[in-house]
Parts: sequence; structure tokens; C-alpha cells
Amino acid sequence: MRGRRYSFEVNRVSTASPATLFRLETDGPQWSSWGRPFIVQARWAERGDDGGVGAVRELGLWPVLIREKTLEYEPDRRHVYTLVGPAPLQDYRGEVLFTPNSGGGTDLRWTAAFTESVPGTGPLLRTALRGAIGLLSARLVKGAEKR
Repeated sequence: MRGRRYSFEVNRVSTASPATLFRLETDGPQWSSWGRPFIVQARWAERGDDGGVGAVRELGLWPVLIREKTLEYEPDRRHVYTLVGPAPLQDYRGEVLFTPNSGGGTDLRWTAAFTESVPGTGPLLRTALRGAIGLLSARLVKGAEKR
């Protein structure tokens, strides 16, 4: 039996440019520079098309490393990825959108959707993922604004 589908959205505003935010978010090894203390290790597992479509980044702290594969890559504008490997959810799809705003900065919108693997676990997984992406997006903005 297939579980229910869940989604969420996290929004941030940054004074940094879309290019700066995009570069930090899509560069796998850079995550450990701005994502600490949540992301201690970050590296490319596969480079794909110069870090674009097909690239797989590993993030976290060994032995718990999350693998994310890039599905769509629009420089300075949009990054779409999925989780690779075993996970307590299915069909995960994340999208990070970087939109220039009238103040000269960027409106960042990070959305994700997934299907629960075990019926009834979706609300907890959504809360945990929304919290993690909320923290990471705040760290991303802070890291970009320091540059």
C-alpha cells in the first residue's frame, strides 16, 4: 500500500544576489562552509554535468550521509533535486528558487514533496524536514550575506 503525499515550503529574503545564493546551494562541497553545525561533511559523490544535472552530493556527518541528485539546474535561478538511496520516504523532490527582488536582493523559496513509506509517518517527516530546511535556508542566507 502506498502512503500519502506531503509537501511544504520555506521562504527567506536575502540581501545577497541570486547568483551568490545559487552558487552556495548547488556546490556540494561548499555546504560544510555555511551549513555548520548541521552539515559537517560535504562532497561530490558524482560530478554529473559540472555539478549540474546528474551530480550527486553527500551531506551530513559520517556515518549518516544524505545523498542528493540534481534533476534540474538553471544557473542563478532554480535547482531541483531528489534523494538517492535508502530513506524513510519515497519520491522526494526538492526545489530551490532564487528570484531577484526590488530591494536588490533575493527571495528564496525552498519547496519539497514526498510520499510516506510507512503510513502515518508523513506528518512527523514533514515537520522534521521543514525544520531542517528552515535551519539550512537560514544558514545559507547568512553564509551568502557574509560573502
